[in-house]
Amino acid sequence: MAKTGQGAGIGGLEGIVASLPRENRGLPPVERWNPPFCGDIDMRIAADGTWFYQKTPIGRPALVRLFASVLKREGDKYFLVTPVEKVGLIVEEAPFLAVELKVEHDARGQVLNFRTNVDDWVAAGPGHALRFEHQTENGGLKPYLHVRRELWAKVTRALFYDLVELGEERVVDGVPKFGVVSDGEFYAMADASAVREFA
Repeated sequence: MAKTGQGAGIGGLEGIVASLPRENRGLPPVERWNPPFCGDIDMRIAADGTWFYQKTPIGRPALVRLFASVLKREGDKYFLVTPVEKVGLIVEEAPFLAVELKVEHDARGQVLNFRTNVDDWVAAGPGHALRFEHQTENGGLKPYLHVRRELWAKVTRALFYDLVELGEERVVDGVPKFGVVSDGEFYAMADASAVREFA
């Protein structure tokens, strides 16, 4: 895997790619890989979803998708993992962005399908929860979607407005809540009486 020194350059990225097994299809089983930690690499995922290596944006979408497929979270830290090595990187807010929403209706009722900035499609529901974090500075909300392996996508502001449009009121533990339904699950955003403050 790439060394953490300043001279690694794009070759360092290629070193990560070279250490991944070639025969796997789909997502690599990083949850089963426990290689030794080899230090931090100069890589960062910015709050807007841009991946940087040595302070330069990674301009190859296929390379970003590959790195995203081997991203692993342990506690509050993030790593790129291969069968033989593990390196740390910085994630400023969330590793992914949810950038597109498609609403379907089938036997499960309403299903919210999100596309991330690395072209994964995720249906909100069991195993892929939506959560809404209250912002103390302005009283608003930040929505997030669970993608996989404790990795979350921040839902863009435009999509959040779409979710508000799809929202409904339900009583949860005796309290009227405003939220959204997907695949049979109700995800509360806030008390129904407060919804107009952030919508």
